[in-house]
Amino acid sequence: MQTVEILQRVFGHDDFRTSQRAVIDHVMGRQHALVIMPTGMGKSLCYQVPALCDWRDDPPPAAPLTVVISPLIALMKDQVDALRRRGVEATFINSSLRRKERLQRYQEVADGRYPLLYVTPERFRKTEFQQVLAKRTIRLLAVDEAHCISEWGHDFRPDYTRLAEIRELMGNPTTIALTATATPDVQQDIVKQLGLDADEVALFHEGIDRPNLRLEVDEVWDIDDKLQHILAEVRPEVLGTGSGIVYFTLIRTLLEFSERLQNEGVRHVAYHGDLPRERRRAIQDRFMQGDEPLVLATNAFGMGIDKEDIRLVLHADLPGSMESYYQEIGRAGRDGLPSRCLLLFEQGDLATQMEFIGWSNPTSEFYHRVYHVLATEMEKVNAFGTDWLRDKLHFKQRHDHRMDTVLSMLDRYGVTEVDDKTGDLTLVSELPSALTDAERLAAKLRRDQEKLLALVNFVRHEGDRKAYIHDYFGLPYQTVNS
Repeated sequence: MQTVEILQRVFGHDDFRTSQRAVIDHVMGRQHALVIMPTGMGKSLCYQVPALCDWRDDPPPAAPLTVVISPLIALMKDQVDALRRRGVEATFINSSLRRKERLQRYQEVADGRYPLLYVTPERFRKTEFQQVLAKRTIRLLAVDEAHCISEWGHDFRPDYTRLAEIRELMGNPTTIALTATATPDVQQDIVKQLGLDADEVALFHEGIDRPNLRLEVDEVWDIDDKLQHILAEVRPEVLGTGSGIVYFTLIRTLLEFSERLQNEGVRHVAYHGDLPRERRRAIQDRFMQGDEPLVLATNAFGMGIDKEDIRLVLHADLPGSMESYYQEIGRAGRDGLPSRCLLLFEQGDLATQMEFIGWSNPTSEFYHRVYHVLATEMEKVNAFGTDWLRDKLHFKQRHDHRMDTVLSMLDRYGVTEVDDKTGDLTLVSELPSALTDAERLAAKLRRDQEKLLALVNFVRHEGDRKAYIHDYFGLPYQTVNS
C-alpha cells in the first residue's frame, strides 16, 4: 500500500503498469533483479519507488541511500531535475560539477540529505567519494543502461566491469539492473559482471513489442531523393499536432539538410554535439514544451527525452546497430497512439558506418603508438592540444578518428586523468591488457561488424520486421503478442 501511495502522491500515476509492481515488491523483499523493459515503459520507477519507501521508513540522518549508476551525464541531470520538480531531494555527482560544488554535494550526501544519488561508474575511482559512501547505509544499487556492463553490449563502458567490486565496496546491497535492449548473451554477461549467480537474479522481461509503432524502410538513391522522402514526412500538414525527430549520423549532413529544409520553408531546430551545452539544453526544452515540433539531430539527442506525442522517428541515415535503432525508435508513440518509424537506406550509408567501426576499433599497435607519444611528449600535448596530437599520429589523414577513441578508452580504463584545476592530461598507469590483446580487439571488431550486418539484413528483410527484431533479441514473437 505504501508503494501505491508514493506512486500516486509523488509521481501522479493512479496505478502501476506492466510488471512494475512485481519488480518493486521483489526489490523491496531484498532480492536482486534484471529488468528488460521497452523505452518509455517506466523502468526508473522500479528503483525510485523503493528508494522513497526506504527513505520514509528511516528519515535522515540515518536514512539509507539508493545509488543509481548511469553512463550519461545529461541523462542523470534530466532524471534528477524531473525528481526535484516532484519534490524529491535527489542529486548527482559527476565531472560537470566544479570542485567547490562537488565537495558541497559530498558533504550533503554524507549528512544524509538525499534518498537518491546518481553517479557515473568512473566516480568510484575517487577515494574521497568512497569515503563519503562509507558514511551511509546503501540498501539499493540501481544500474541504469545495464547493457553497458557487457562487452557484448552495444555501448560497452569499461568501468561497468568493476561493478562486482563496487557492490562489495558498498556492502553488497540489493541490486537492480535495467535496460531496454539485451540479447540473451548480454543478459548472462550482466549477471556475471555484477558478481552474482543466475539463480540469485530474477529476470523481468517485458519483451520489446510496441504494437502502436509502424516500422518501415524506404531505399533512396541520392541526397535529392532522400530530401524528398524527408519533406513528405515532416511538413506540418503531415506531421499533424505531434512531434518528430529526424536522426542523422554526421553533423555535416545534418547541417546540409537543415539548410535545405529551411529553403523549403519547413520549420525545425537542429541538435548536435558541437553546439554549446546551453544551446543544446534550450533546444531540448523547446522541443519538450512543444514550441518546436520538429528536431533534426544526431544520436546525441534522445537520452532522457520522455515526450509522449512523438509521432515520427525518421532515420535519414543507417544506424550502427539493431540495438541503437531499437532504442531510438522507442522514443516514438509513448502515449500508445499510432506512430511511424521510417528508416531511409542509401548504399553510401553502409560505407559511413563501416568507417565508424574502423575508427571505434583501433588496433593494439595504434594503442601503443598513442601511449608512447603521451609518455614521451605529454608537455607538447598539453601545450598544443589534441590537434597537435592528431597531426602527430595521422599526418595528412585528419579525418581519422581512431585517436579520439583511444583517448576516450584510456580515460575510461583509468590510464589517464585530467587535472581539475589546469585541465592538463597526465598518465597514471600502464596500458591494460584489454587494450593490447590483439585477439580480443579483433573479436570486438568482428562483433561490431556482425551487429551492422544484422541491421542491413533487417533493412532487406521482406517479411515482418517486428518478428525479425524479436528473433534478434531471442524473443518469441507470437508469445509476446498473444
